[in-house]
Amino acid sequence: MNISLPSQPVADITSVRTLKKRVVTQKLGVEDYLRRALFVLIAASLFLFLIFPLYRMLGRSFQNAAGEFVGFENYVTYFSNPATADSFFNSLNVSFLSMAITVVLCFIYAYGVSRTTIPGKKILHGIALLPIFMPSLVQALALIYVFGNNGFFTRLFKINIGLYGPVGIVMSEVFYAFPHAYIILSTALSLSDARLYEAAESLRTKGWRMFTTITLPGVRYGLMSAAFVVFTLAITDFGAPKVVGGNYDVLATDIYNKVIGQQNFTMGATISALLLIPALIAFVLDRIVQRKQVAMISSGIVPMGPKPHTPIVQWSLFGFILLIITFILGVYGIVIVGAFTRYWPYDLSFTLRNFTFYVAGAHHRGGAFLVMMNSIRMALGSAAIGTLVVFVSAYLIEKSRGLNFFRSVLYLLSILPLAIPGMVLGLSYILTFNDPRSPLNFLYGTMTILVISTIIHYYTVPFLTATTALKQLAPEFEAIGESLKSPFYRTFWRVTVPVSLPAIISIASYFFLNAMVTLSAVVFLFVPGKELASLSVMLLDDAGETAQAMALSLLIILSGFMARGLFYLATRGVELRTQAWRRR
Repeated sequence: MNISLPSQPVADITSVRTLKKRVVTQKLGVEDYLRRALFVLIAASLFLFLIFPLYRMLGRSFQNAAGEFVGFENYVTYFSNPATADSFFNSLNVSFLSMAITVVLCFIYAYGVSRTTIPGKKILHGIALLPIFMPSLVQALALIYVFGNNGFFTRLFKINIGLYGPVGIVMSEVFYAFPHAYIILSTALSLSDARLYEAAESLRTKGWRMFTTITLPGVRYGLMSAAFVVFTLAITDFGAPKVVGGNYDVLATDIYNKVIGQQNFTMGATISALLLIPALIAFVLDRIVQRKQVAMISSGIVPMGPKPHTPIVQWSLFGFILLIITFILGVYGIVIVGAFTRYWPYDLSFTLRNFTFYVAGAHHRGGAFLVMMNSIRMALGSAAIGTLVVFVSAYLIEKSRGLNFFRSVLYLLSILPLAIPGMVLGLSYILTFNDPRSPLNFLYGTMTILVISTIIHYYTVPFLTATTALKQLAPEFEAIGESLKSPFYRTFWRVTVPVSLPAIISIASYFFLNAMVTLSAVVFLFVPGKELASLSVMLLDDAGETAQAMALSLLIILSGFMARGLFYLATRGVELRTQAWRRR
């Protein structure tokens, strides 16, 4: 570009500065245009696959079978029938009970691991996370093997605990939600300020008084957050009530029965709308609690580490923890035994035939291989696409200058999936994408719709993980890139991505592991030939093939362990190659 410089030095400097500003402004304008395009693309995708399906589902709840608007007539019909209205209150009962039991058990477990000097804490921490690798209905199957009408415990001690109903549902939900609550509470206990305890000890405050005046108030927001998470998991879970619920209907099973059993999509949409209410309330309260918990953490905090307690306290906690891990490992042991047992509990001889079965829809040889490959394909697709979308959206929100409206809208859309139960999302997809008039009807019955539903269902936690990782990166990276006239996407690819690789691998691991065990979000979306392993466990159980269901469950668990090991090795390799600067 030819520039004629003015004769006056001052004018010369002013003109050059103006020209530089104009060139930079033009360049930033192009980059801002690209940012806006990415914002619109991701927000439009979330709107299309989250907001619009929910709108269709809610709209259906106000219509009759002919599609005519009837107002609240469906809701009146639902609550006027005691047999169906009980499902709503049953869901609340088992969810509140599961919440109370899980939070108490997890707090004691987390306190023993985080605050005491009991032996083997790394092993105890790992065992507490084991239920994550198991589909929610598998532990229910394991409980049947022990406490069912012909279970080992029932036959040995001649005691029937009445597993089928609220007892079995609560036991299963406690096992299912335990690792989620444990992670929250162990984090809250580790963030307590040690200075408070040092001050109390200098004043010769007794241990029980420090516990009631410092420990419990210090983790109150963690306790509340754990309670809301467990409540949400319990009230939205479908697998456990489906297997051990018996005649004790809850909202999730009621939706399934109405849609699959009666093809009554209108009443299914109505019940789904009811299921949204407690889940949304718990979500909003949890967000409020998390903000207050973060506000309590100051830069000068001294993290509280483990300290020796009196022998009676130490060994009591250790004994309690041993009971918990015995139950967790016992469930895994039952799955292993059941997978290799010919016919529980009548023929306990060893066999491998449980691994050579056929699943409805997989009519050719290798039915088990087909459903496992379907699950792995879906999990890999969810991990790859979900990680890309989540990390890019988090980057746009955290590292963009201006564009406050776009950032706010995208953030709201990104955290909303956490409040949407999987059953509700799955039914919304049926009503939206199974409509022949829909331009996206071609997605229904494909692996693509299973991947999309899984990504949307588990979107929020990886998104929050990505935003947390990006907040740790100083904004100077982008400022230096701009000063060097480097486009933001080059800074993103060459700086942000390499530095954030551990978080990116963690996000991919989260998507993959949850995709392998997901059930509620995809239970309405599969077609013959596209069965997933977790769905096939349910189908085998429905057909009375519990041994084959156990065998397939074991394959799912082993796949999860192998994937977790590979992700761990990838993380270690990445840390050695790209994270050396953190150890300086």
